[in-house]
Amino acid sequence: MSWTLPSVGLNALLAGLQEAQLALRAVLHALGLAPDLHGQPAWPFAQRVASEMLVFDAGHARRVVLALAAAALTGVALLLSILWRRGRYWMWAGALALVVLTPWPEAHLLFAPTTPTAFHGATSGFTAEGIERGRAVYAQHCLRCHGTDGRGEGPDAARLPMWPPTLNGSLLWKRLDGELFWHVRQGMQGRDGRETMPAFGAQLADGQVWEVLDFLQAQAAGQMLAREGAWAFPVRLPDATVQCRAGPPRRLRHLHGQRLRVVAAGPGVPLPADDPRLVTVALALPGVAPAGEPECLVRDAEAASALALVLGVTGNRLAGHQVMVDRDGWLRVRGRPGQAAWSEDDLVCRAAGAPKSPAQATASPGGADGLENLIRRMDAEPVRLLRGGFPH
Repeated sequence: MSWTLPSVGLNALLAGLQEAQLALRAVLHALGLAPDLHGQPAWPFAQRVASEMLVFDAGHARRVVLALAAAALTGVALLLSILWRRGRYWMWAGALALVVLTPWPEAHLLFAPTTPTAFHGATSGFTAEGIERGRAVYAQHCLRCHGTDGRGEGPDAARLPMWPPTLNGSLLWKRLDGELFWHVRQGMQGRDGRETMPAFGAQLADGQVWEVLDFLQAQAAGQMLAREGAWAFPVRLPDATVQCRAGPPRRLRHLHGQRLRVVAAGPGVPLPADDPRLVTVALALPGVAPAGEPECLVRDAEAASALALVLGVTGNRLAGHQVMVDRDGWLRVRGRPGQAAWSEDDLVCRAAGAPKSPAQATASPGGADGLENLIRRMDAEPVRLLRGGFPH
């Protein structure tokens, strides 16, 4: 009879393995064995823990947990054998039995090839301005192969040794940010050694590479929402400058810890009344002044363009859309123009395995109960981003 590692235990295992690798990198960096590369400590090994296999293969995750437990118990047994000499041989026998009887994970599943920048973090901040700059970089350097929509069907794609990968699905979340960064800068080669993607390290600065990756994530999120009706992977609200009634202009990220309701203002789009449960942010569209005095206001044209990208709509169809952001900064709820009331179907980014609740699926005519249900679901079912299998 086998047991399955619960999601809480799997998350703890993934987080532990991530922190262990980051701690090892920090120690090696302090010792001068992991030099700085592109402004951050390099990963000095050719492989890393293949966390994505732990997510997809429950049996493999179970064997890893058992192996870690056996290794810990073996260490304790060997330590006790040193301290307690009378039972030394029994301790040795117990340690040997653990080593022999434990179902150790297969090495080819435990490790995966990686790059020196694997554990680098993006420095761009997922800002609206950066996403728009990334859009321009993509149009200049990437579009002819990867296509306008990232499907890999650009005009030059057919001439490549290998067809470009699809960039409007889950690929960007299955790879670590630092690995994607490396491949853009260094290019890619097929198994036969032929170049399948050129290197852009000579043409693009590090910041430009991070920004084009931000653009690709925003575009993939929007296409996923348009295609599947959900954000299967959490995505943040693009950061921008916001002016609230009290205080000087600041960034949206400074509202972290509060729930946000962002409304794309437009002709004939009334702003909702202030609500103590949410900070209401009006997003002014180019050439359109929002009616009344909103609680908070974003005027940047880049913010409207970036939000339209994440929602998978064109800029001229953004007016009237609403999104809700949870306390951790993740986009969770999408409301369409002309929508009369909120319902559970509007919760388009859900916690893994969270089912719909039949009792909450019907909104009240005024929308108040539906909104309260959505807020409760967001608070009770937080989402967690996985990059390459690791939690972030």
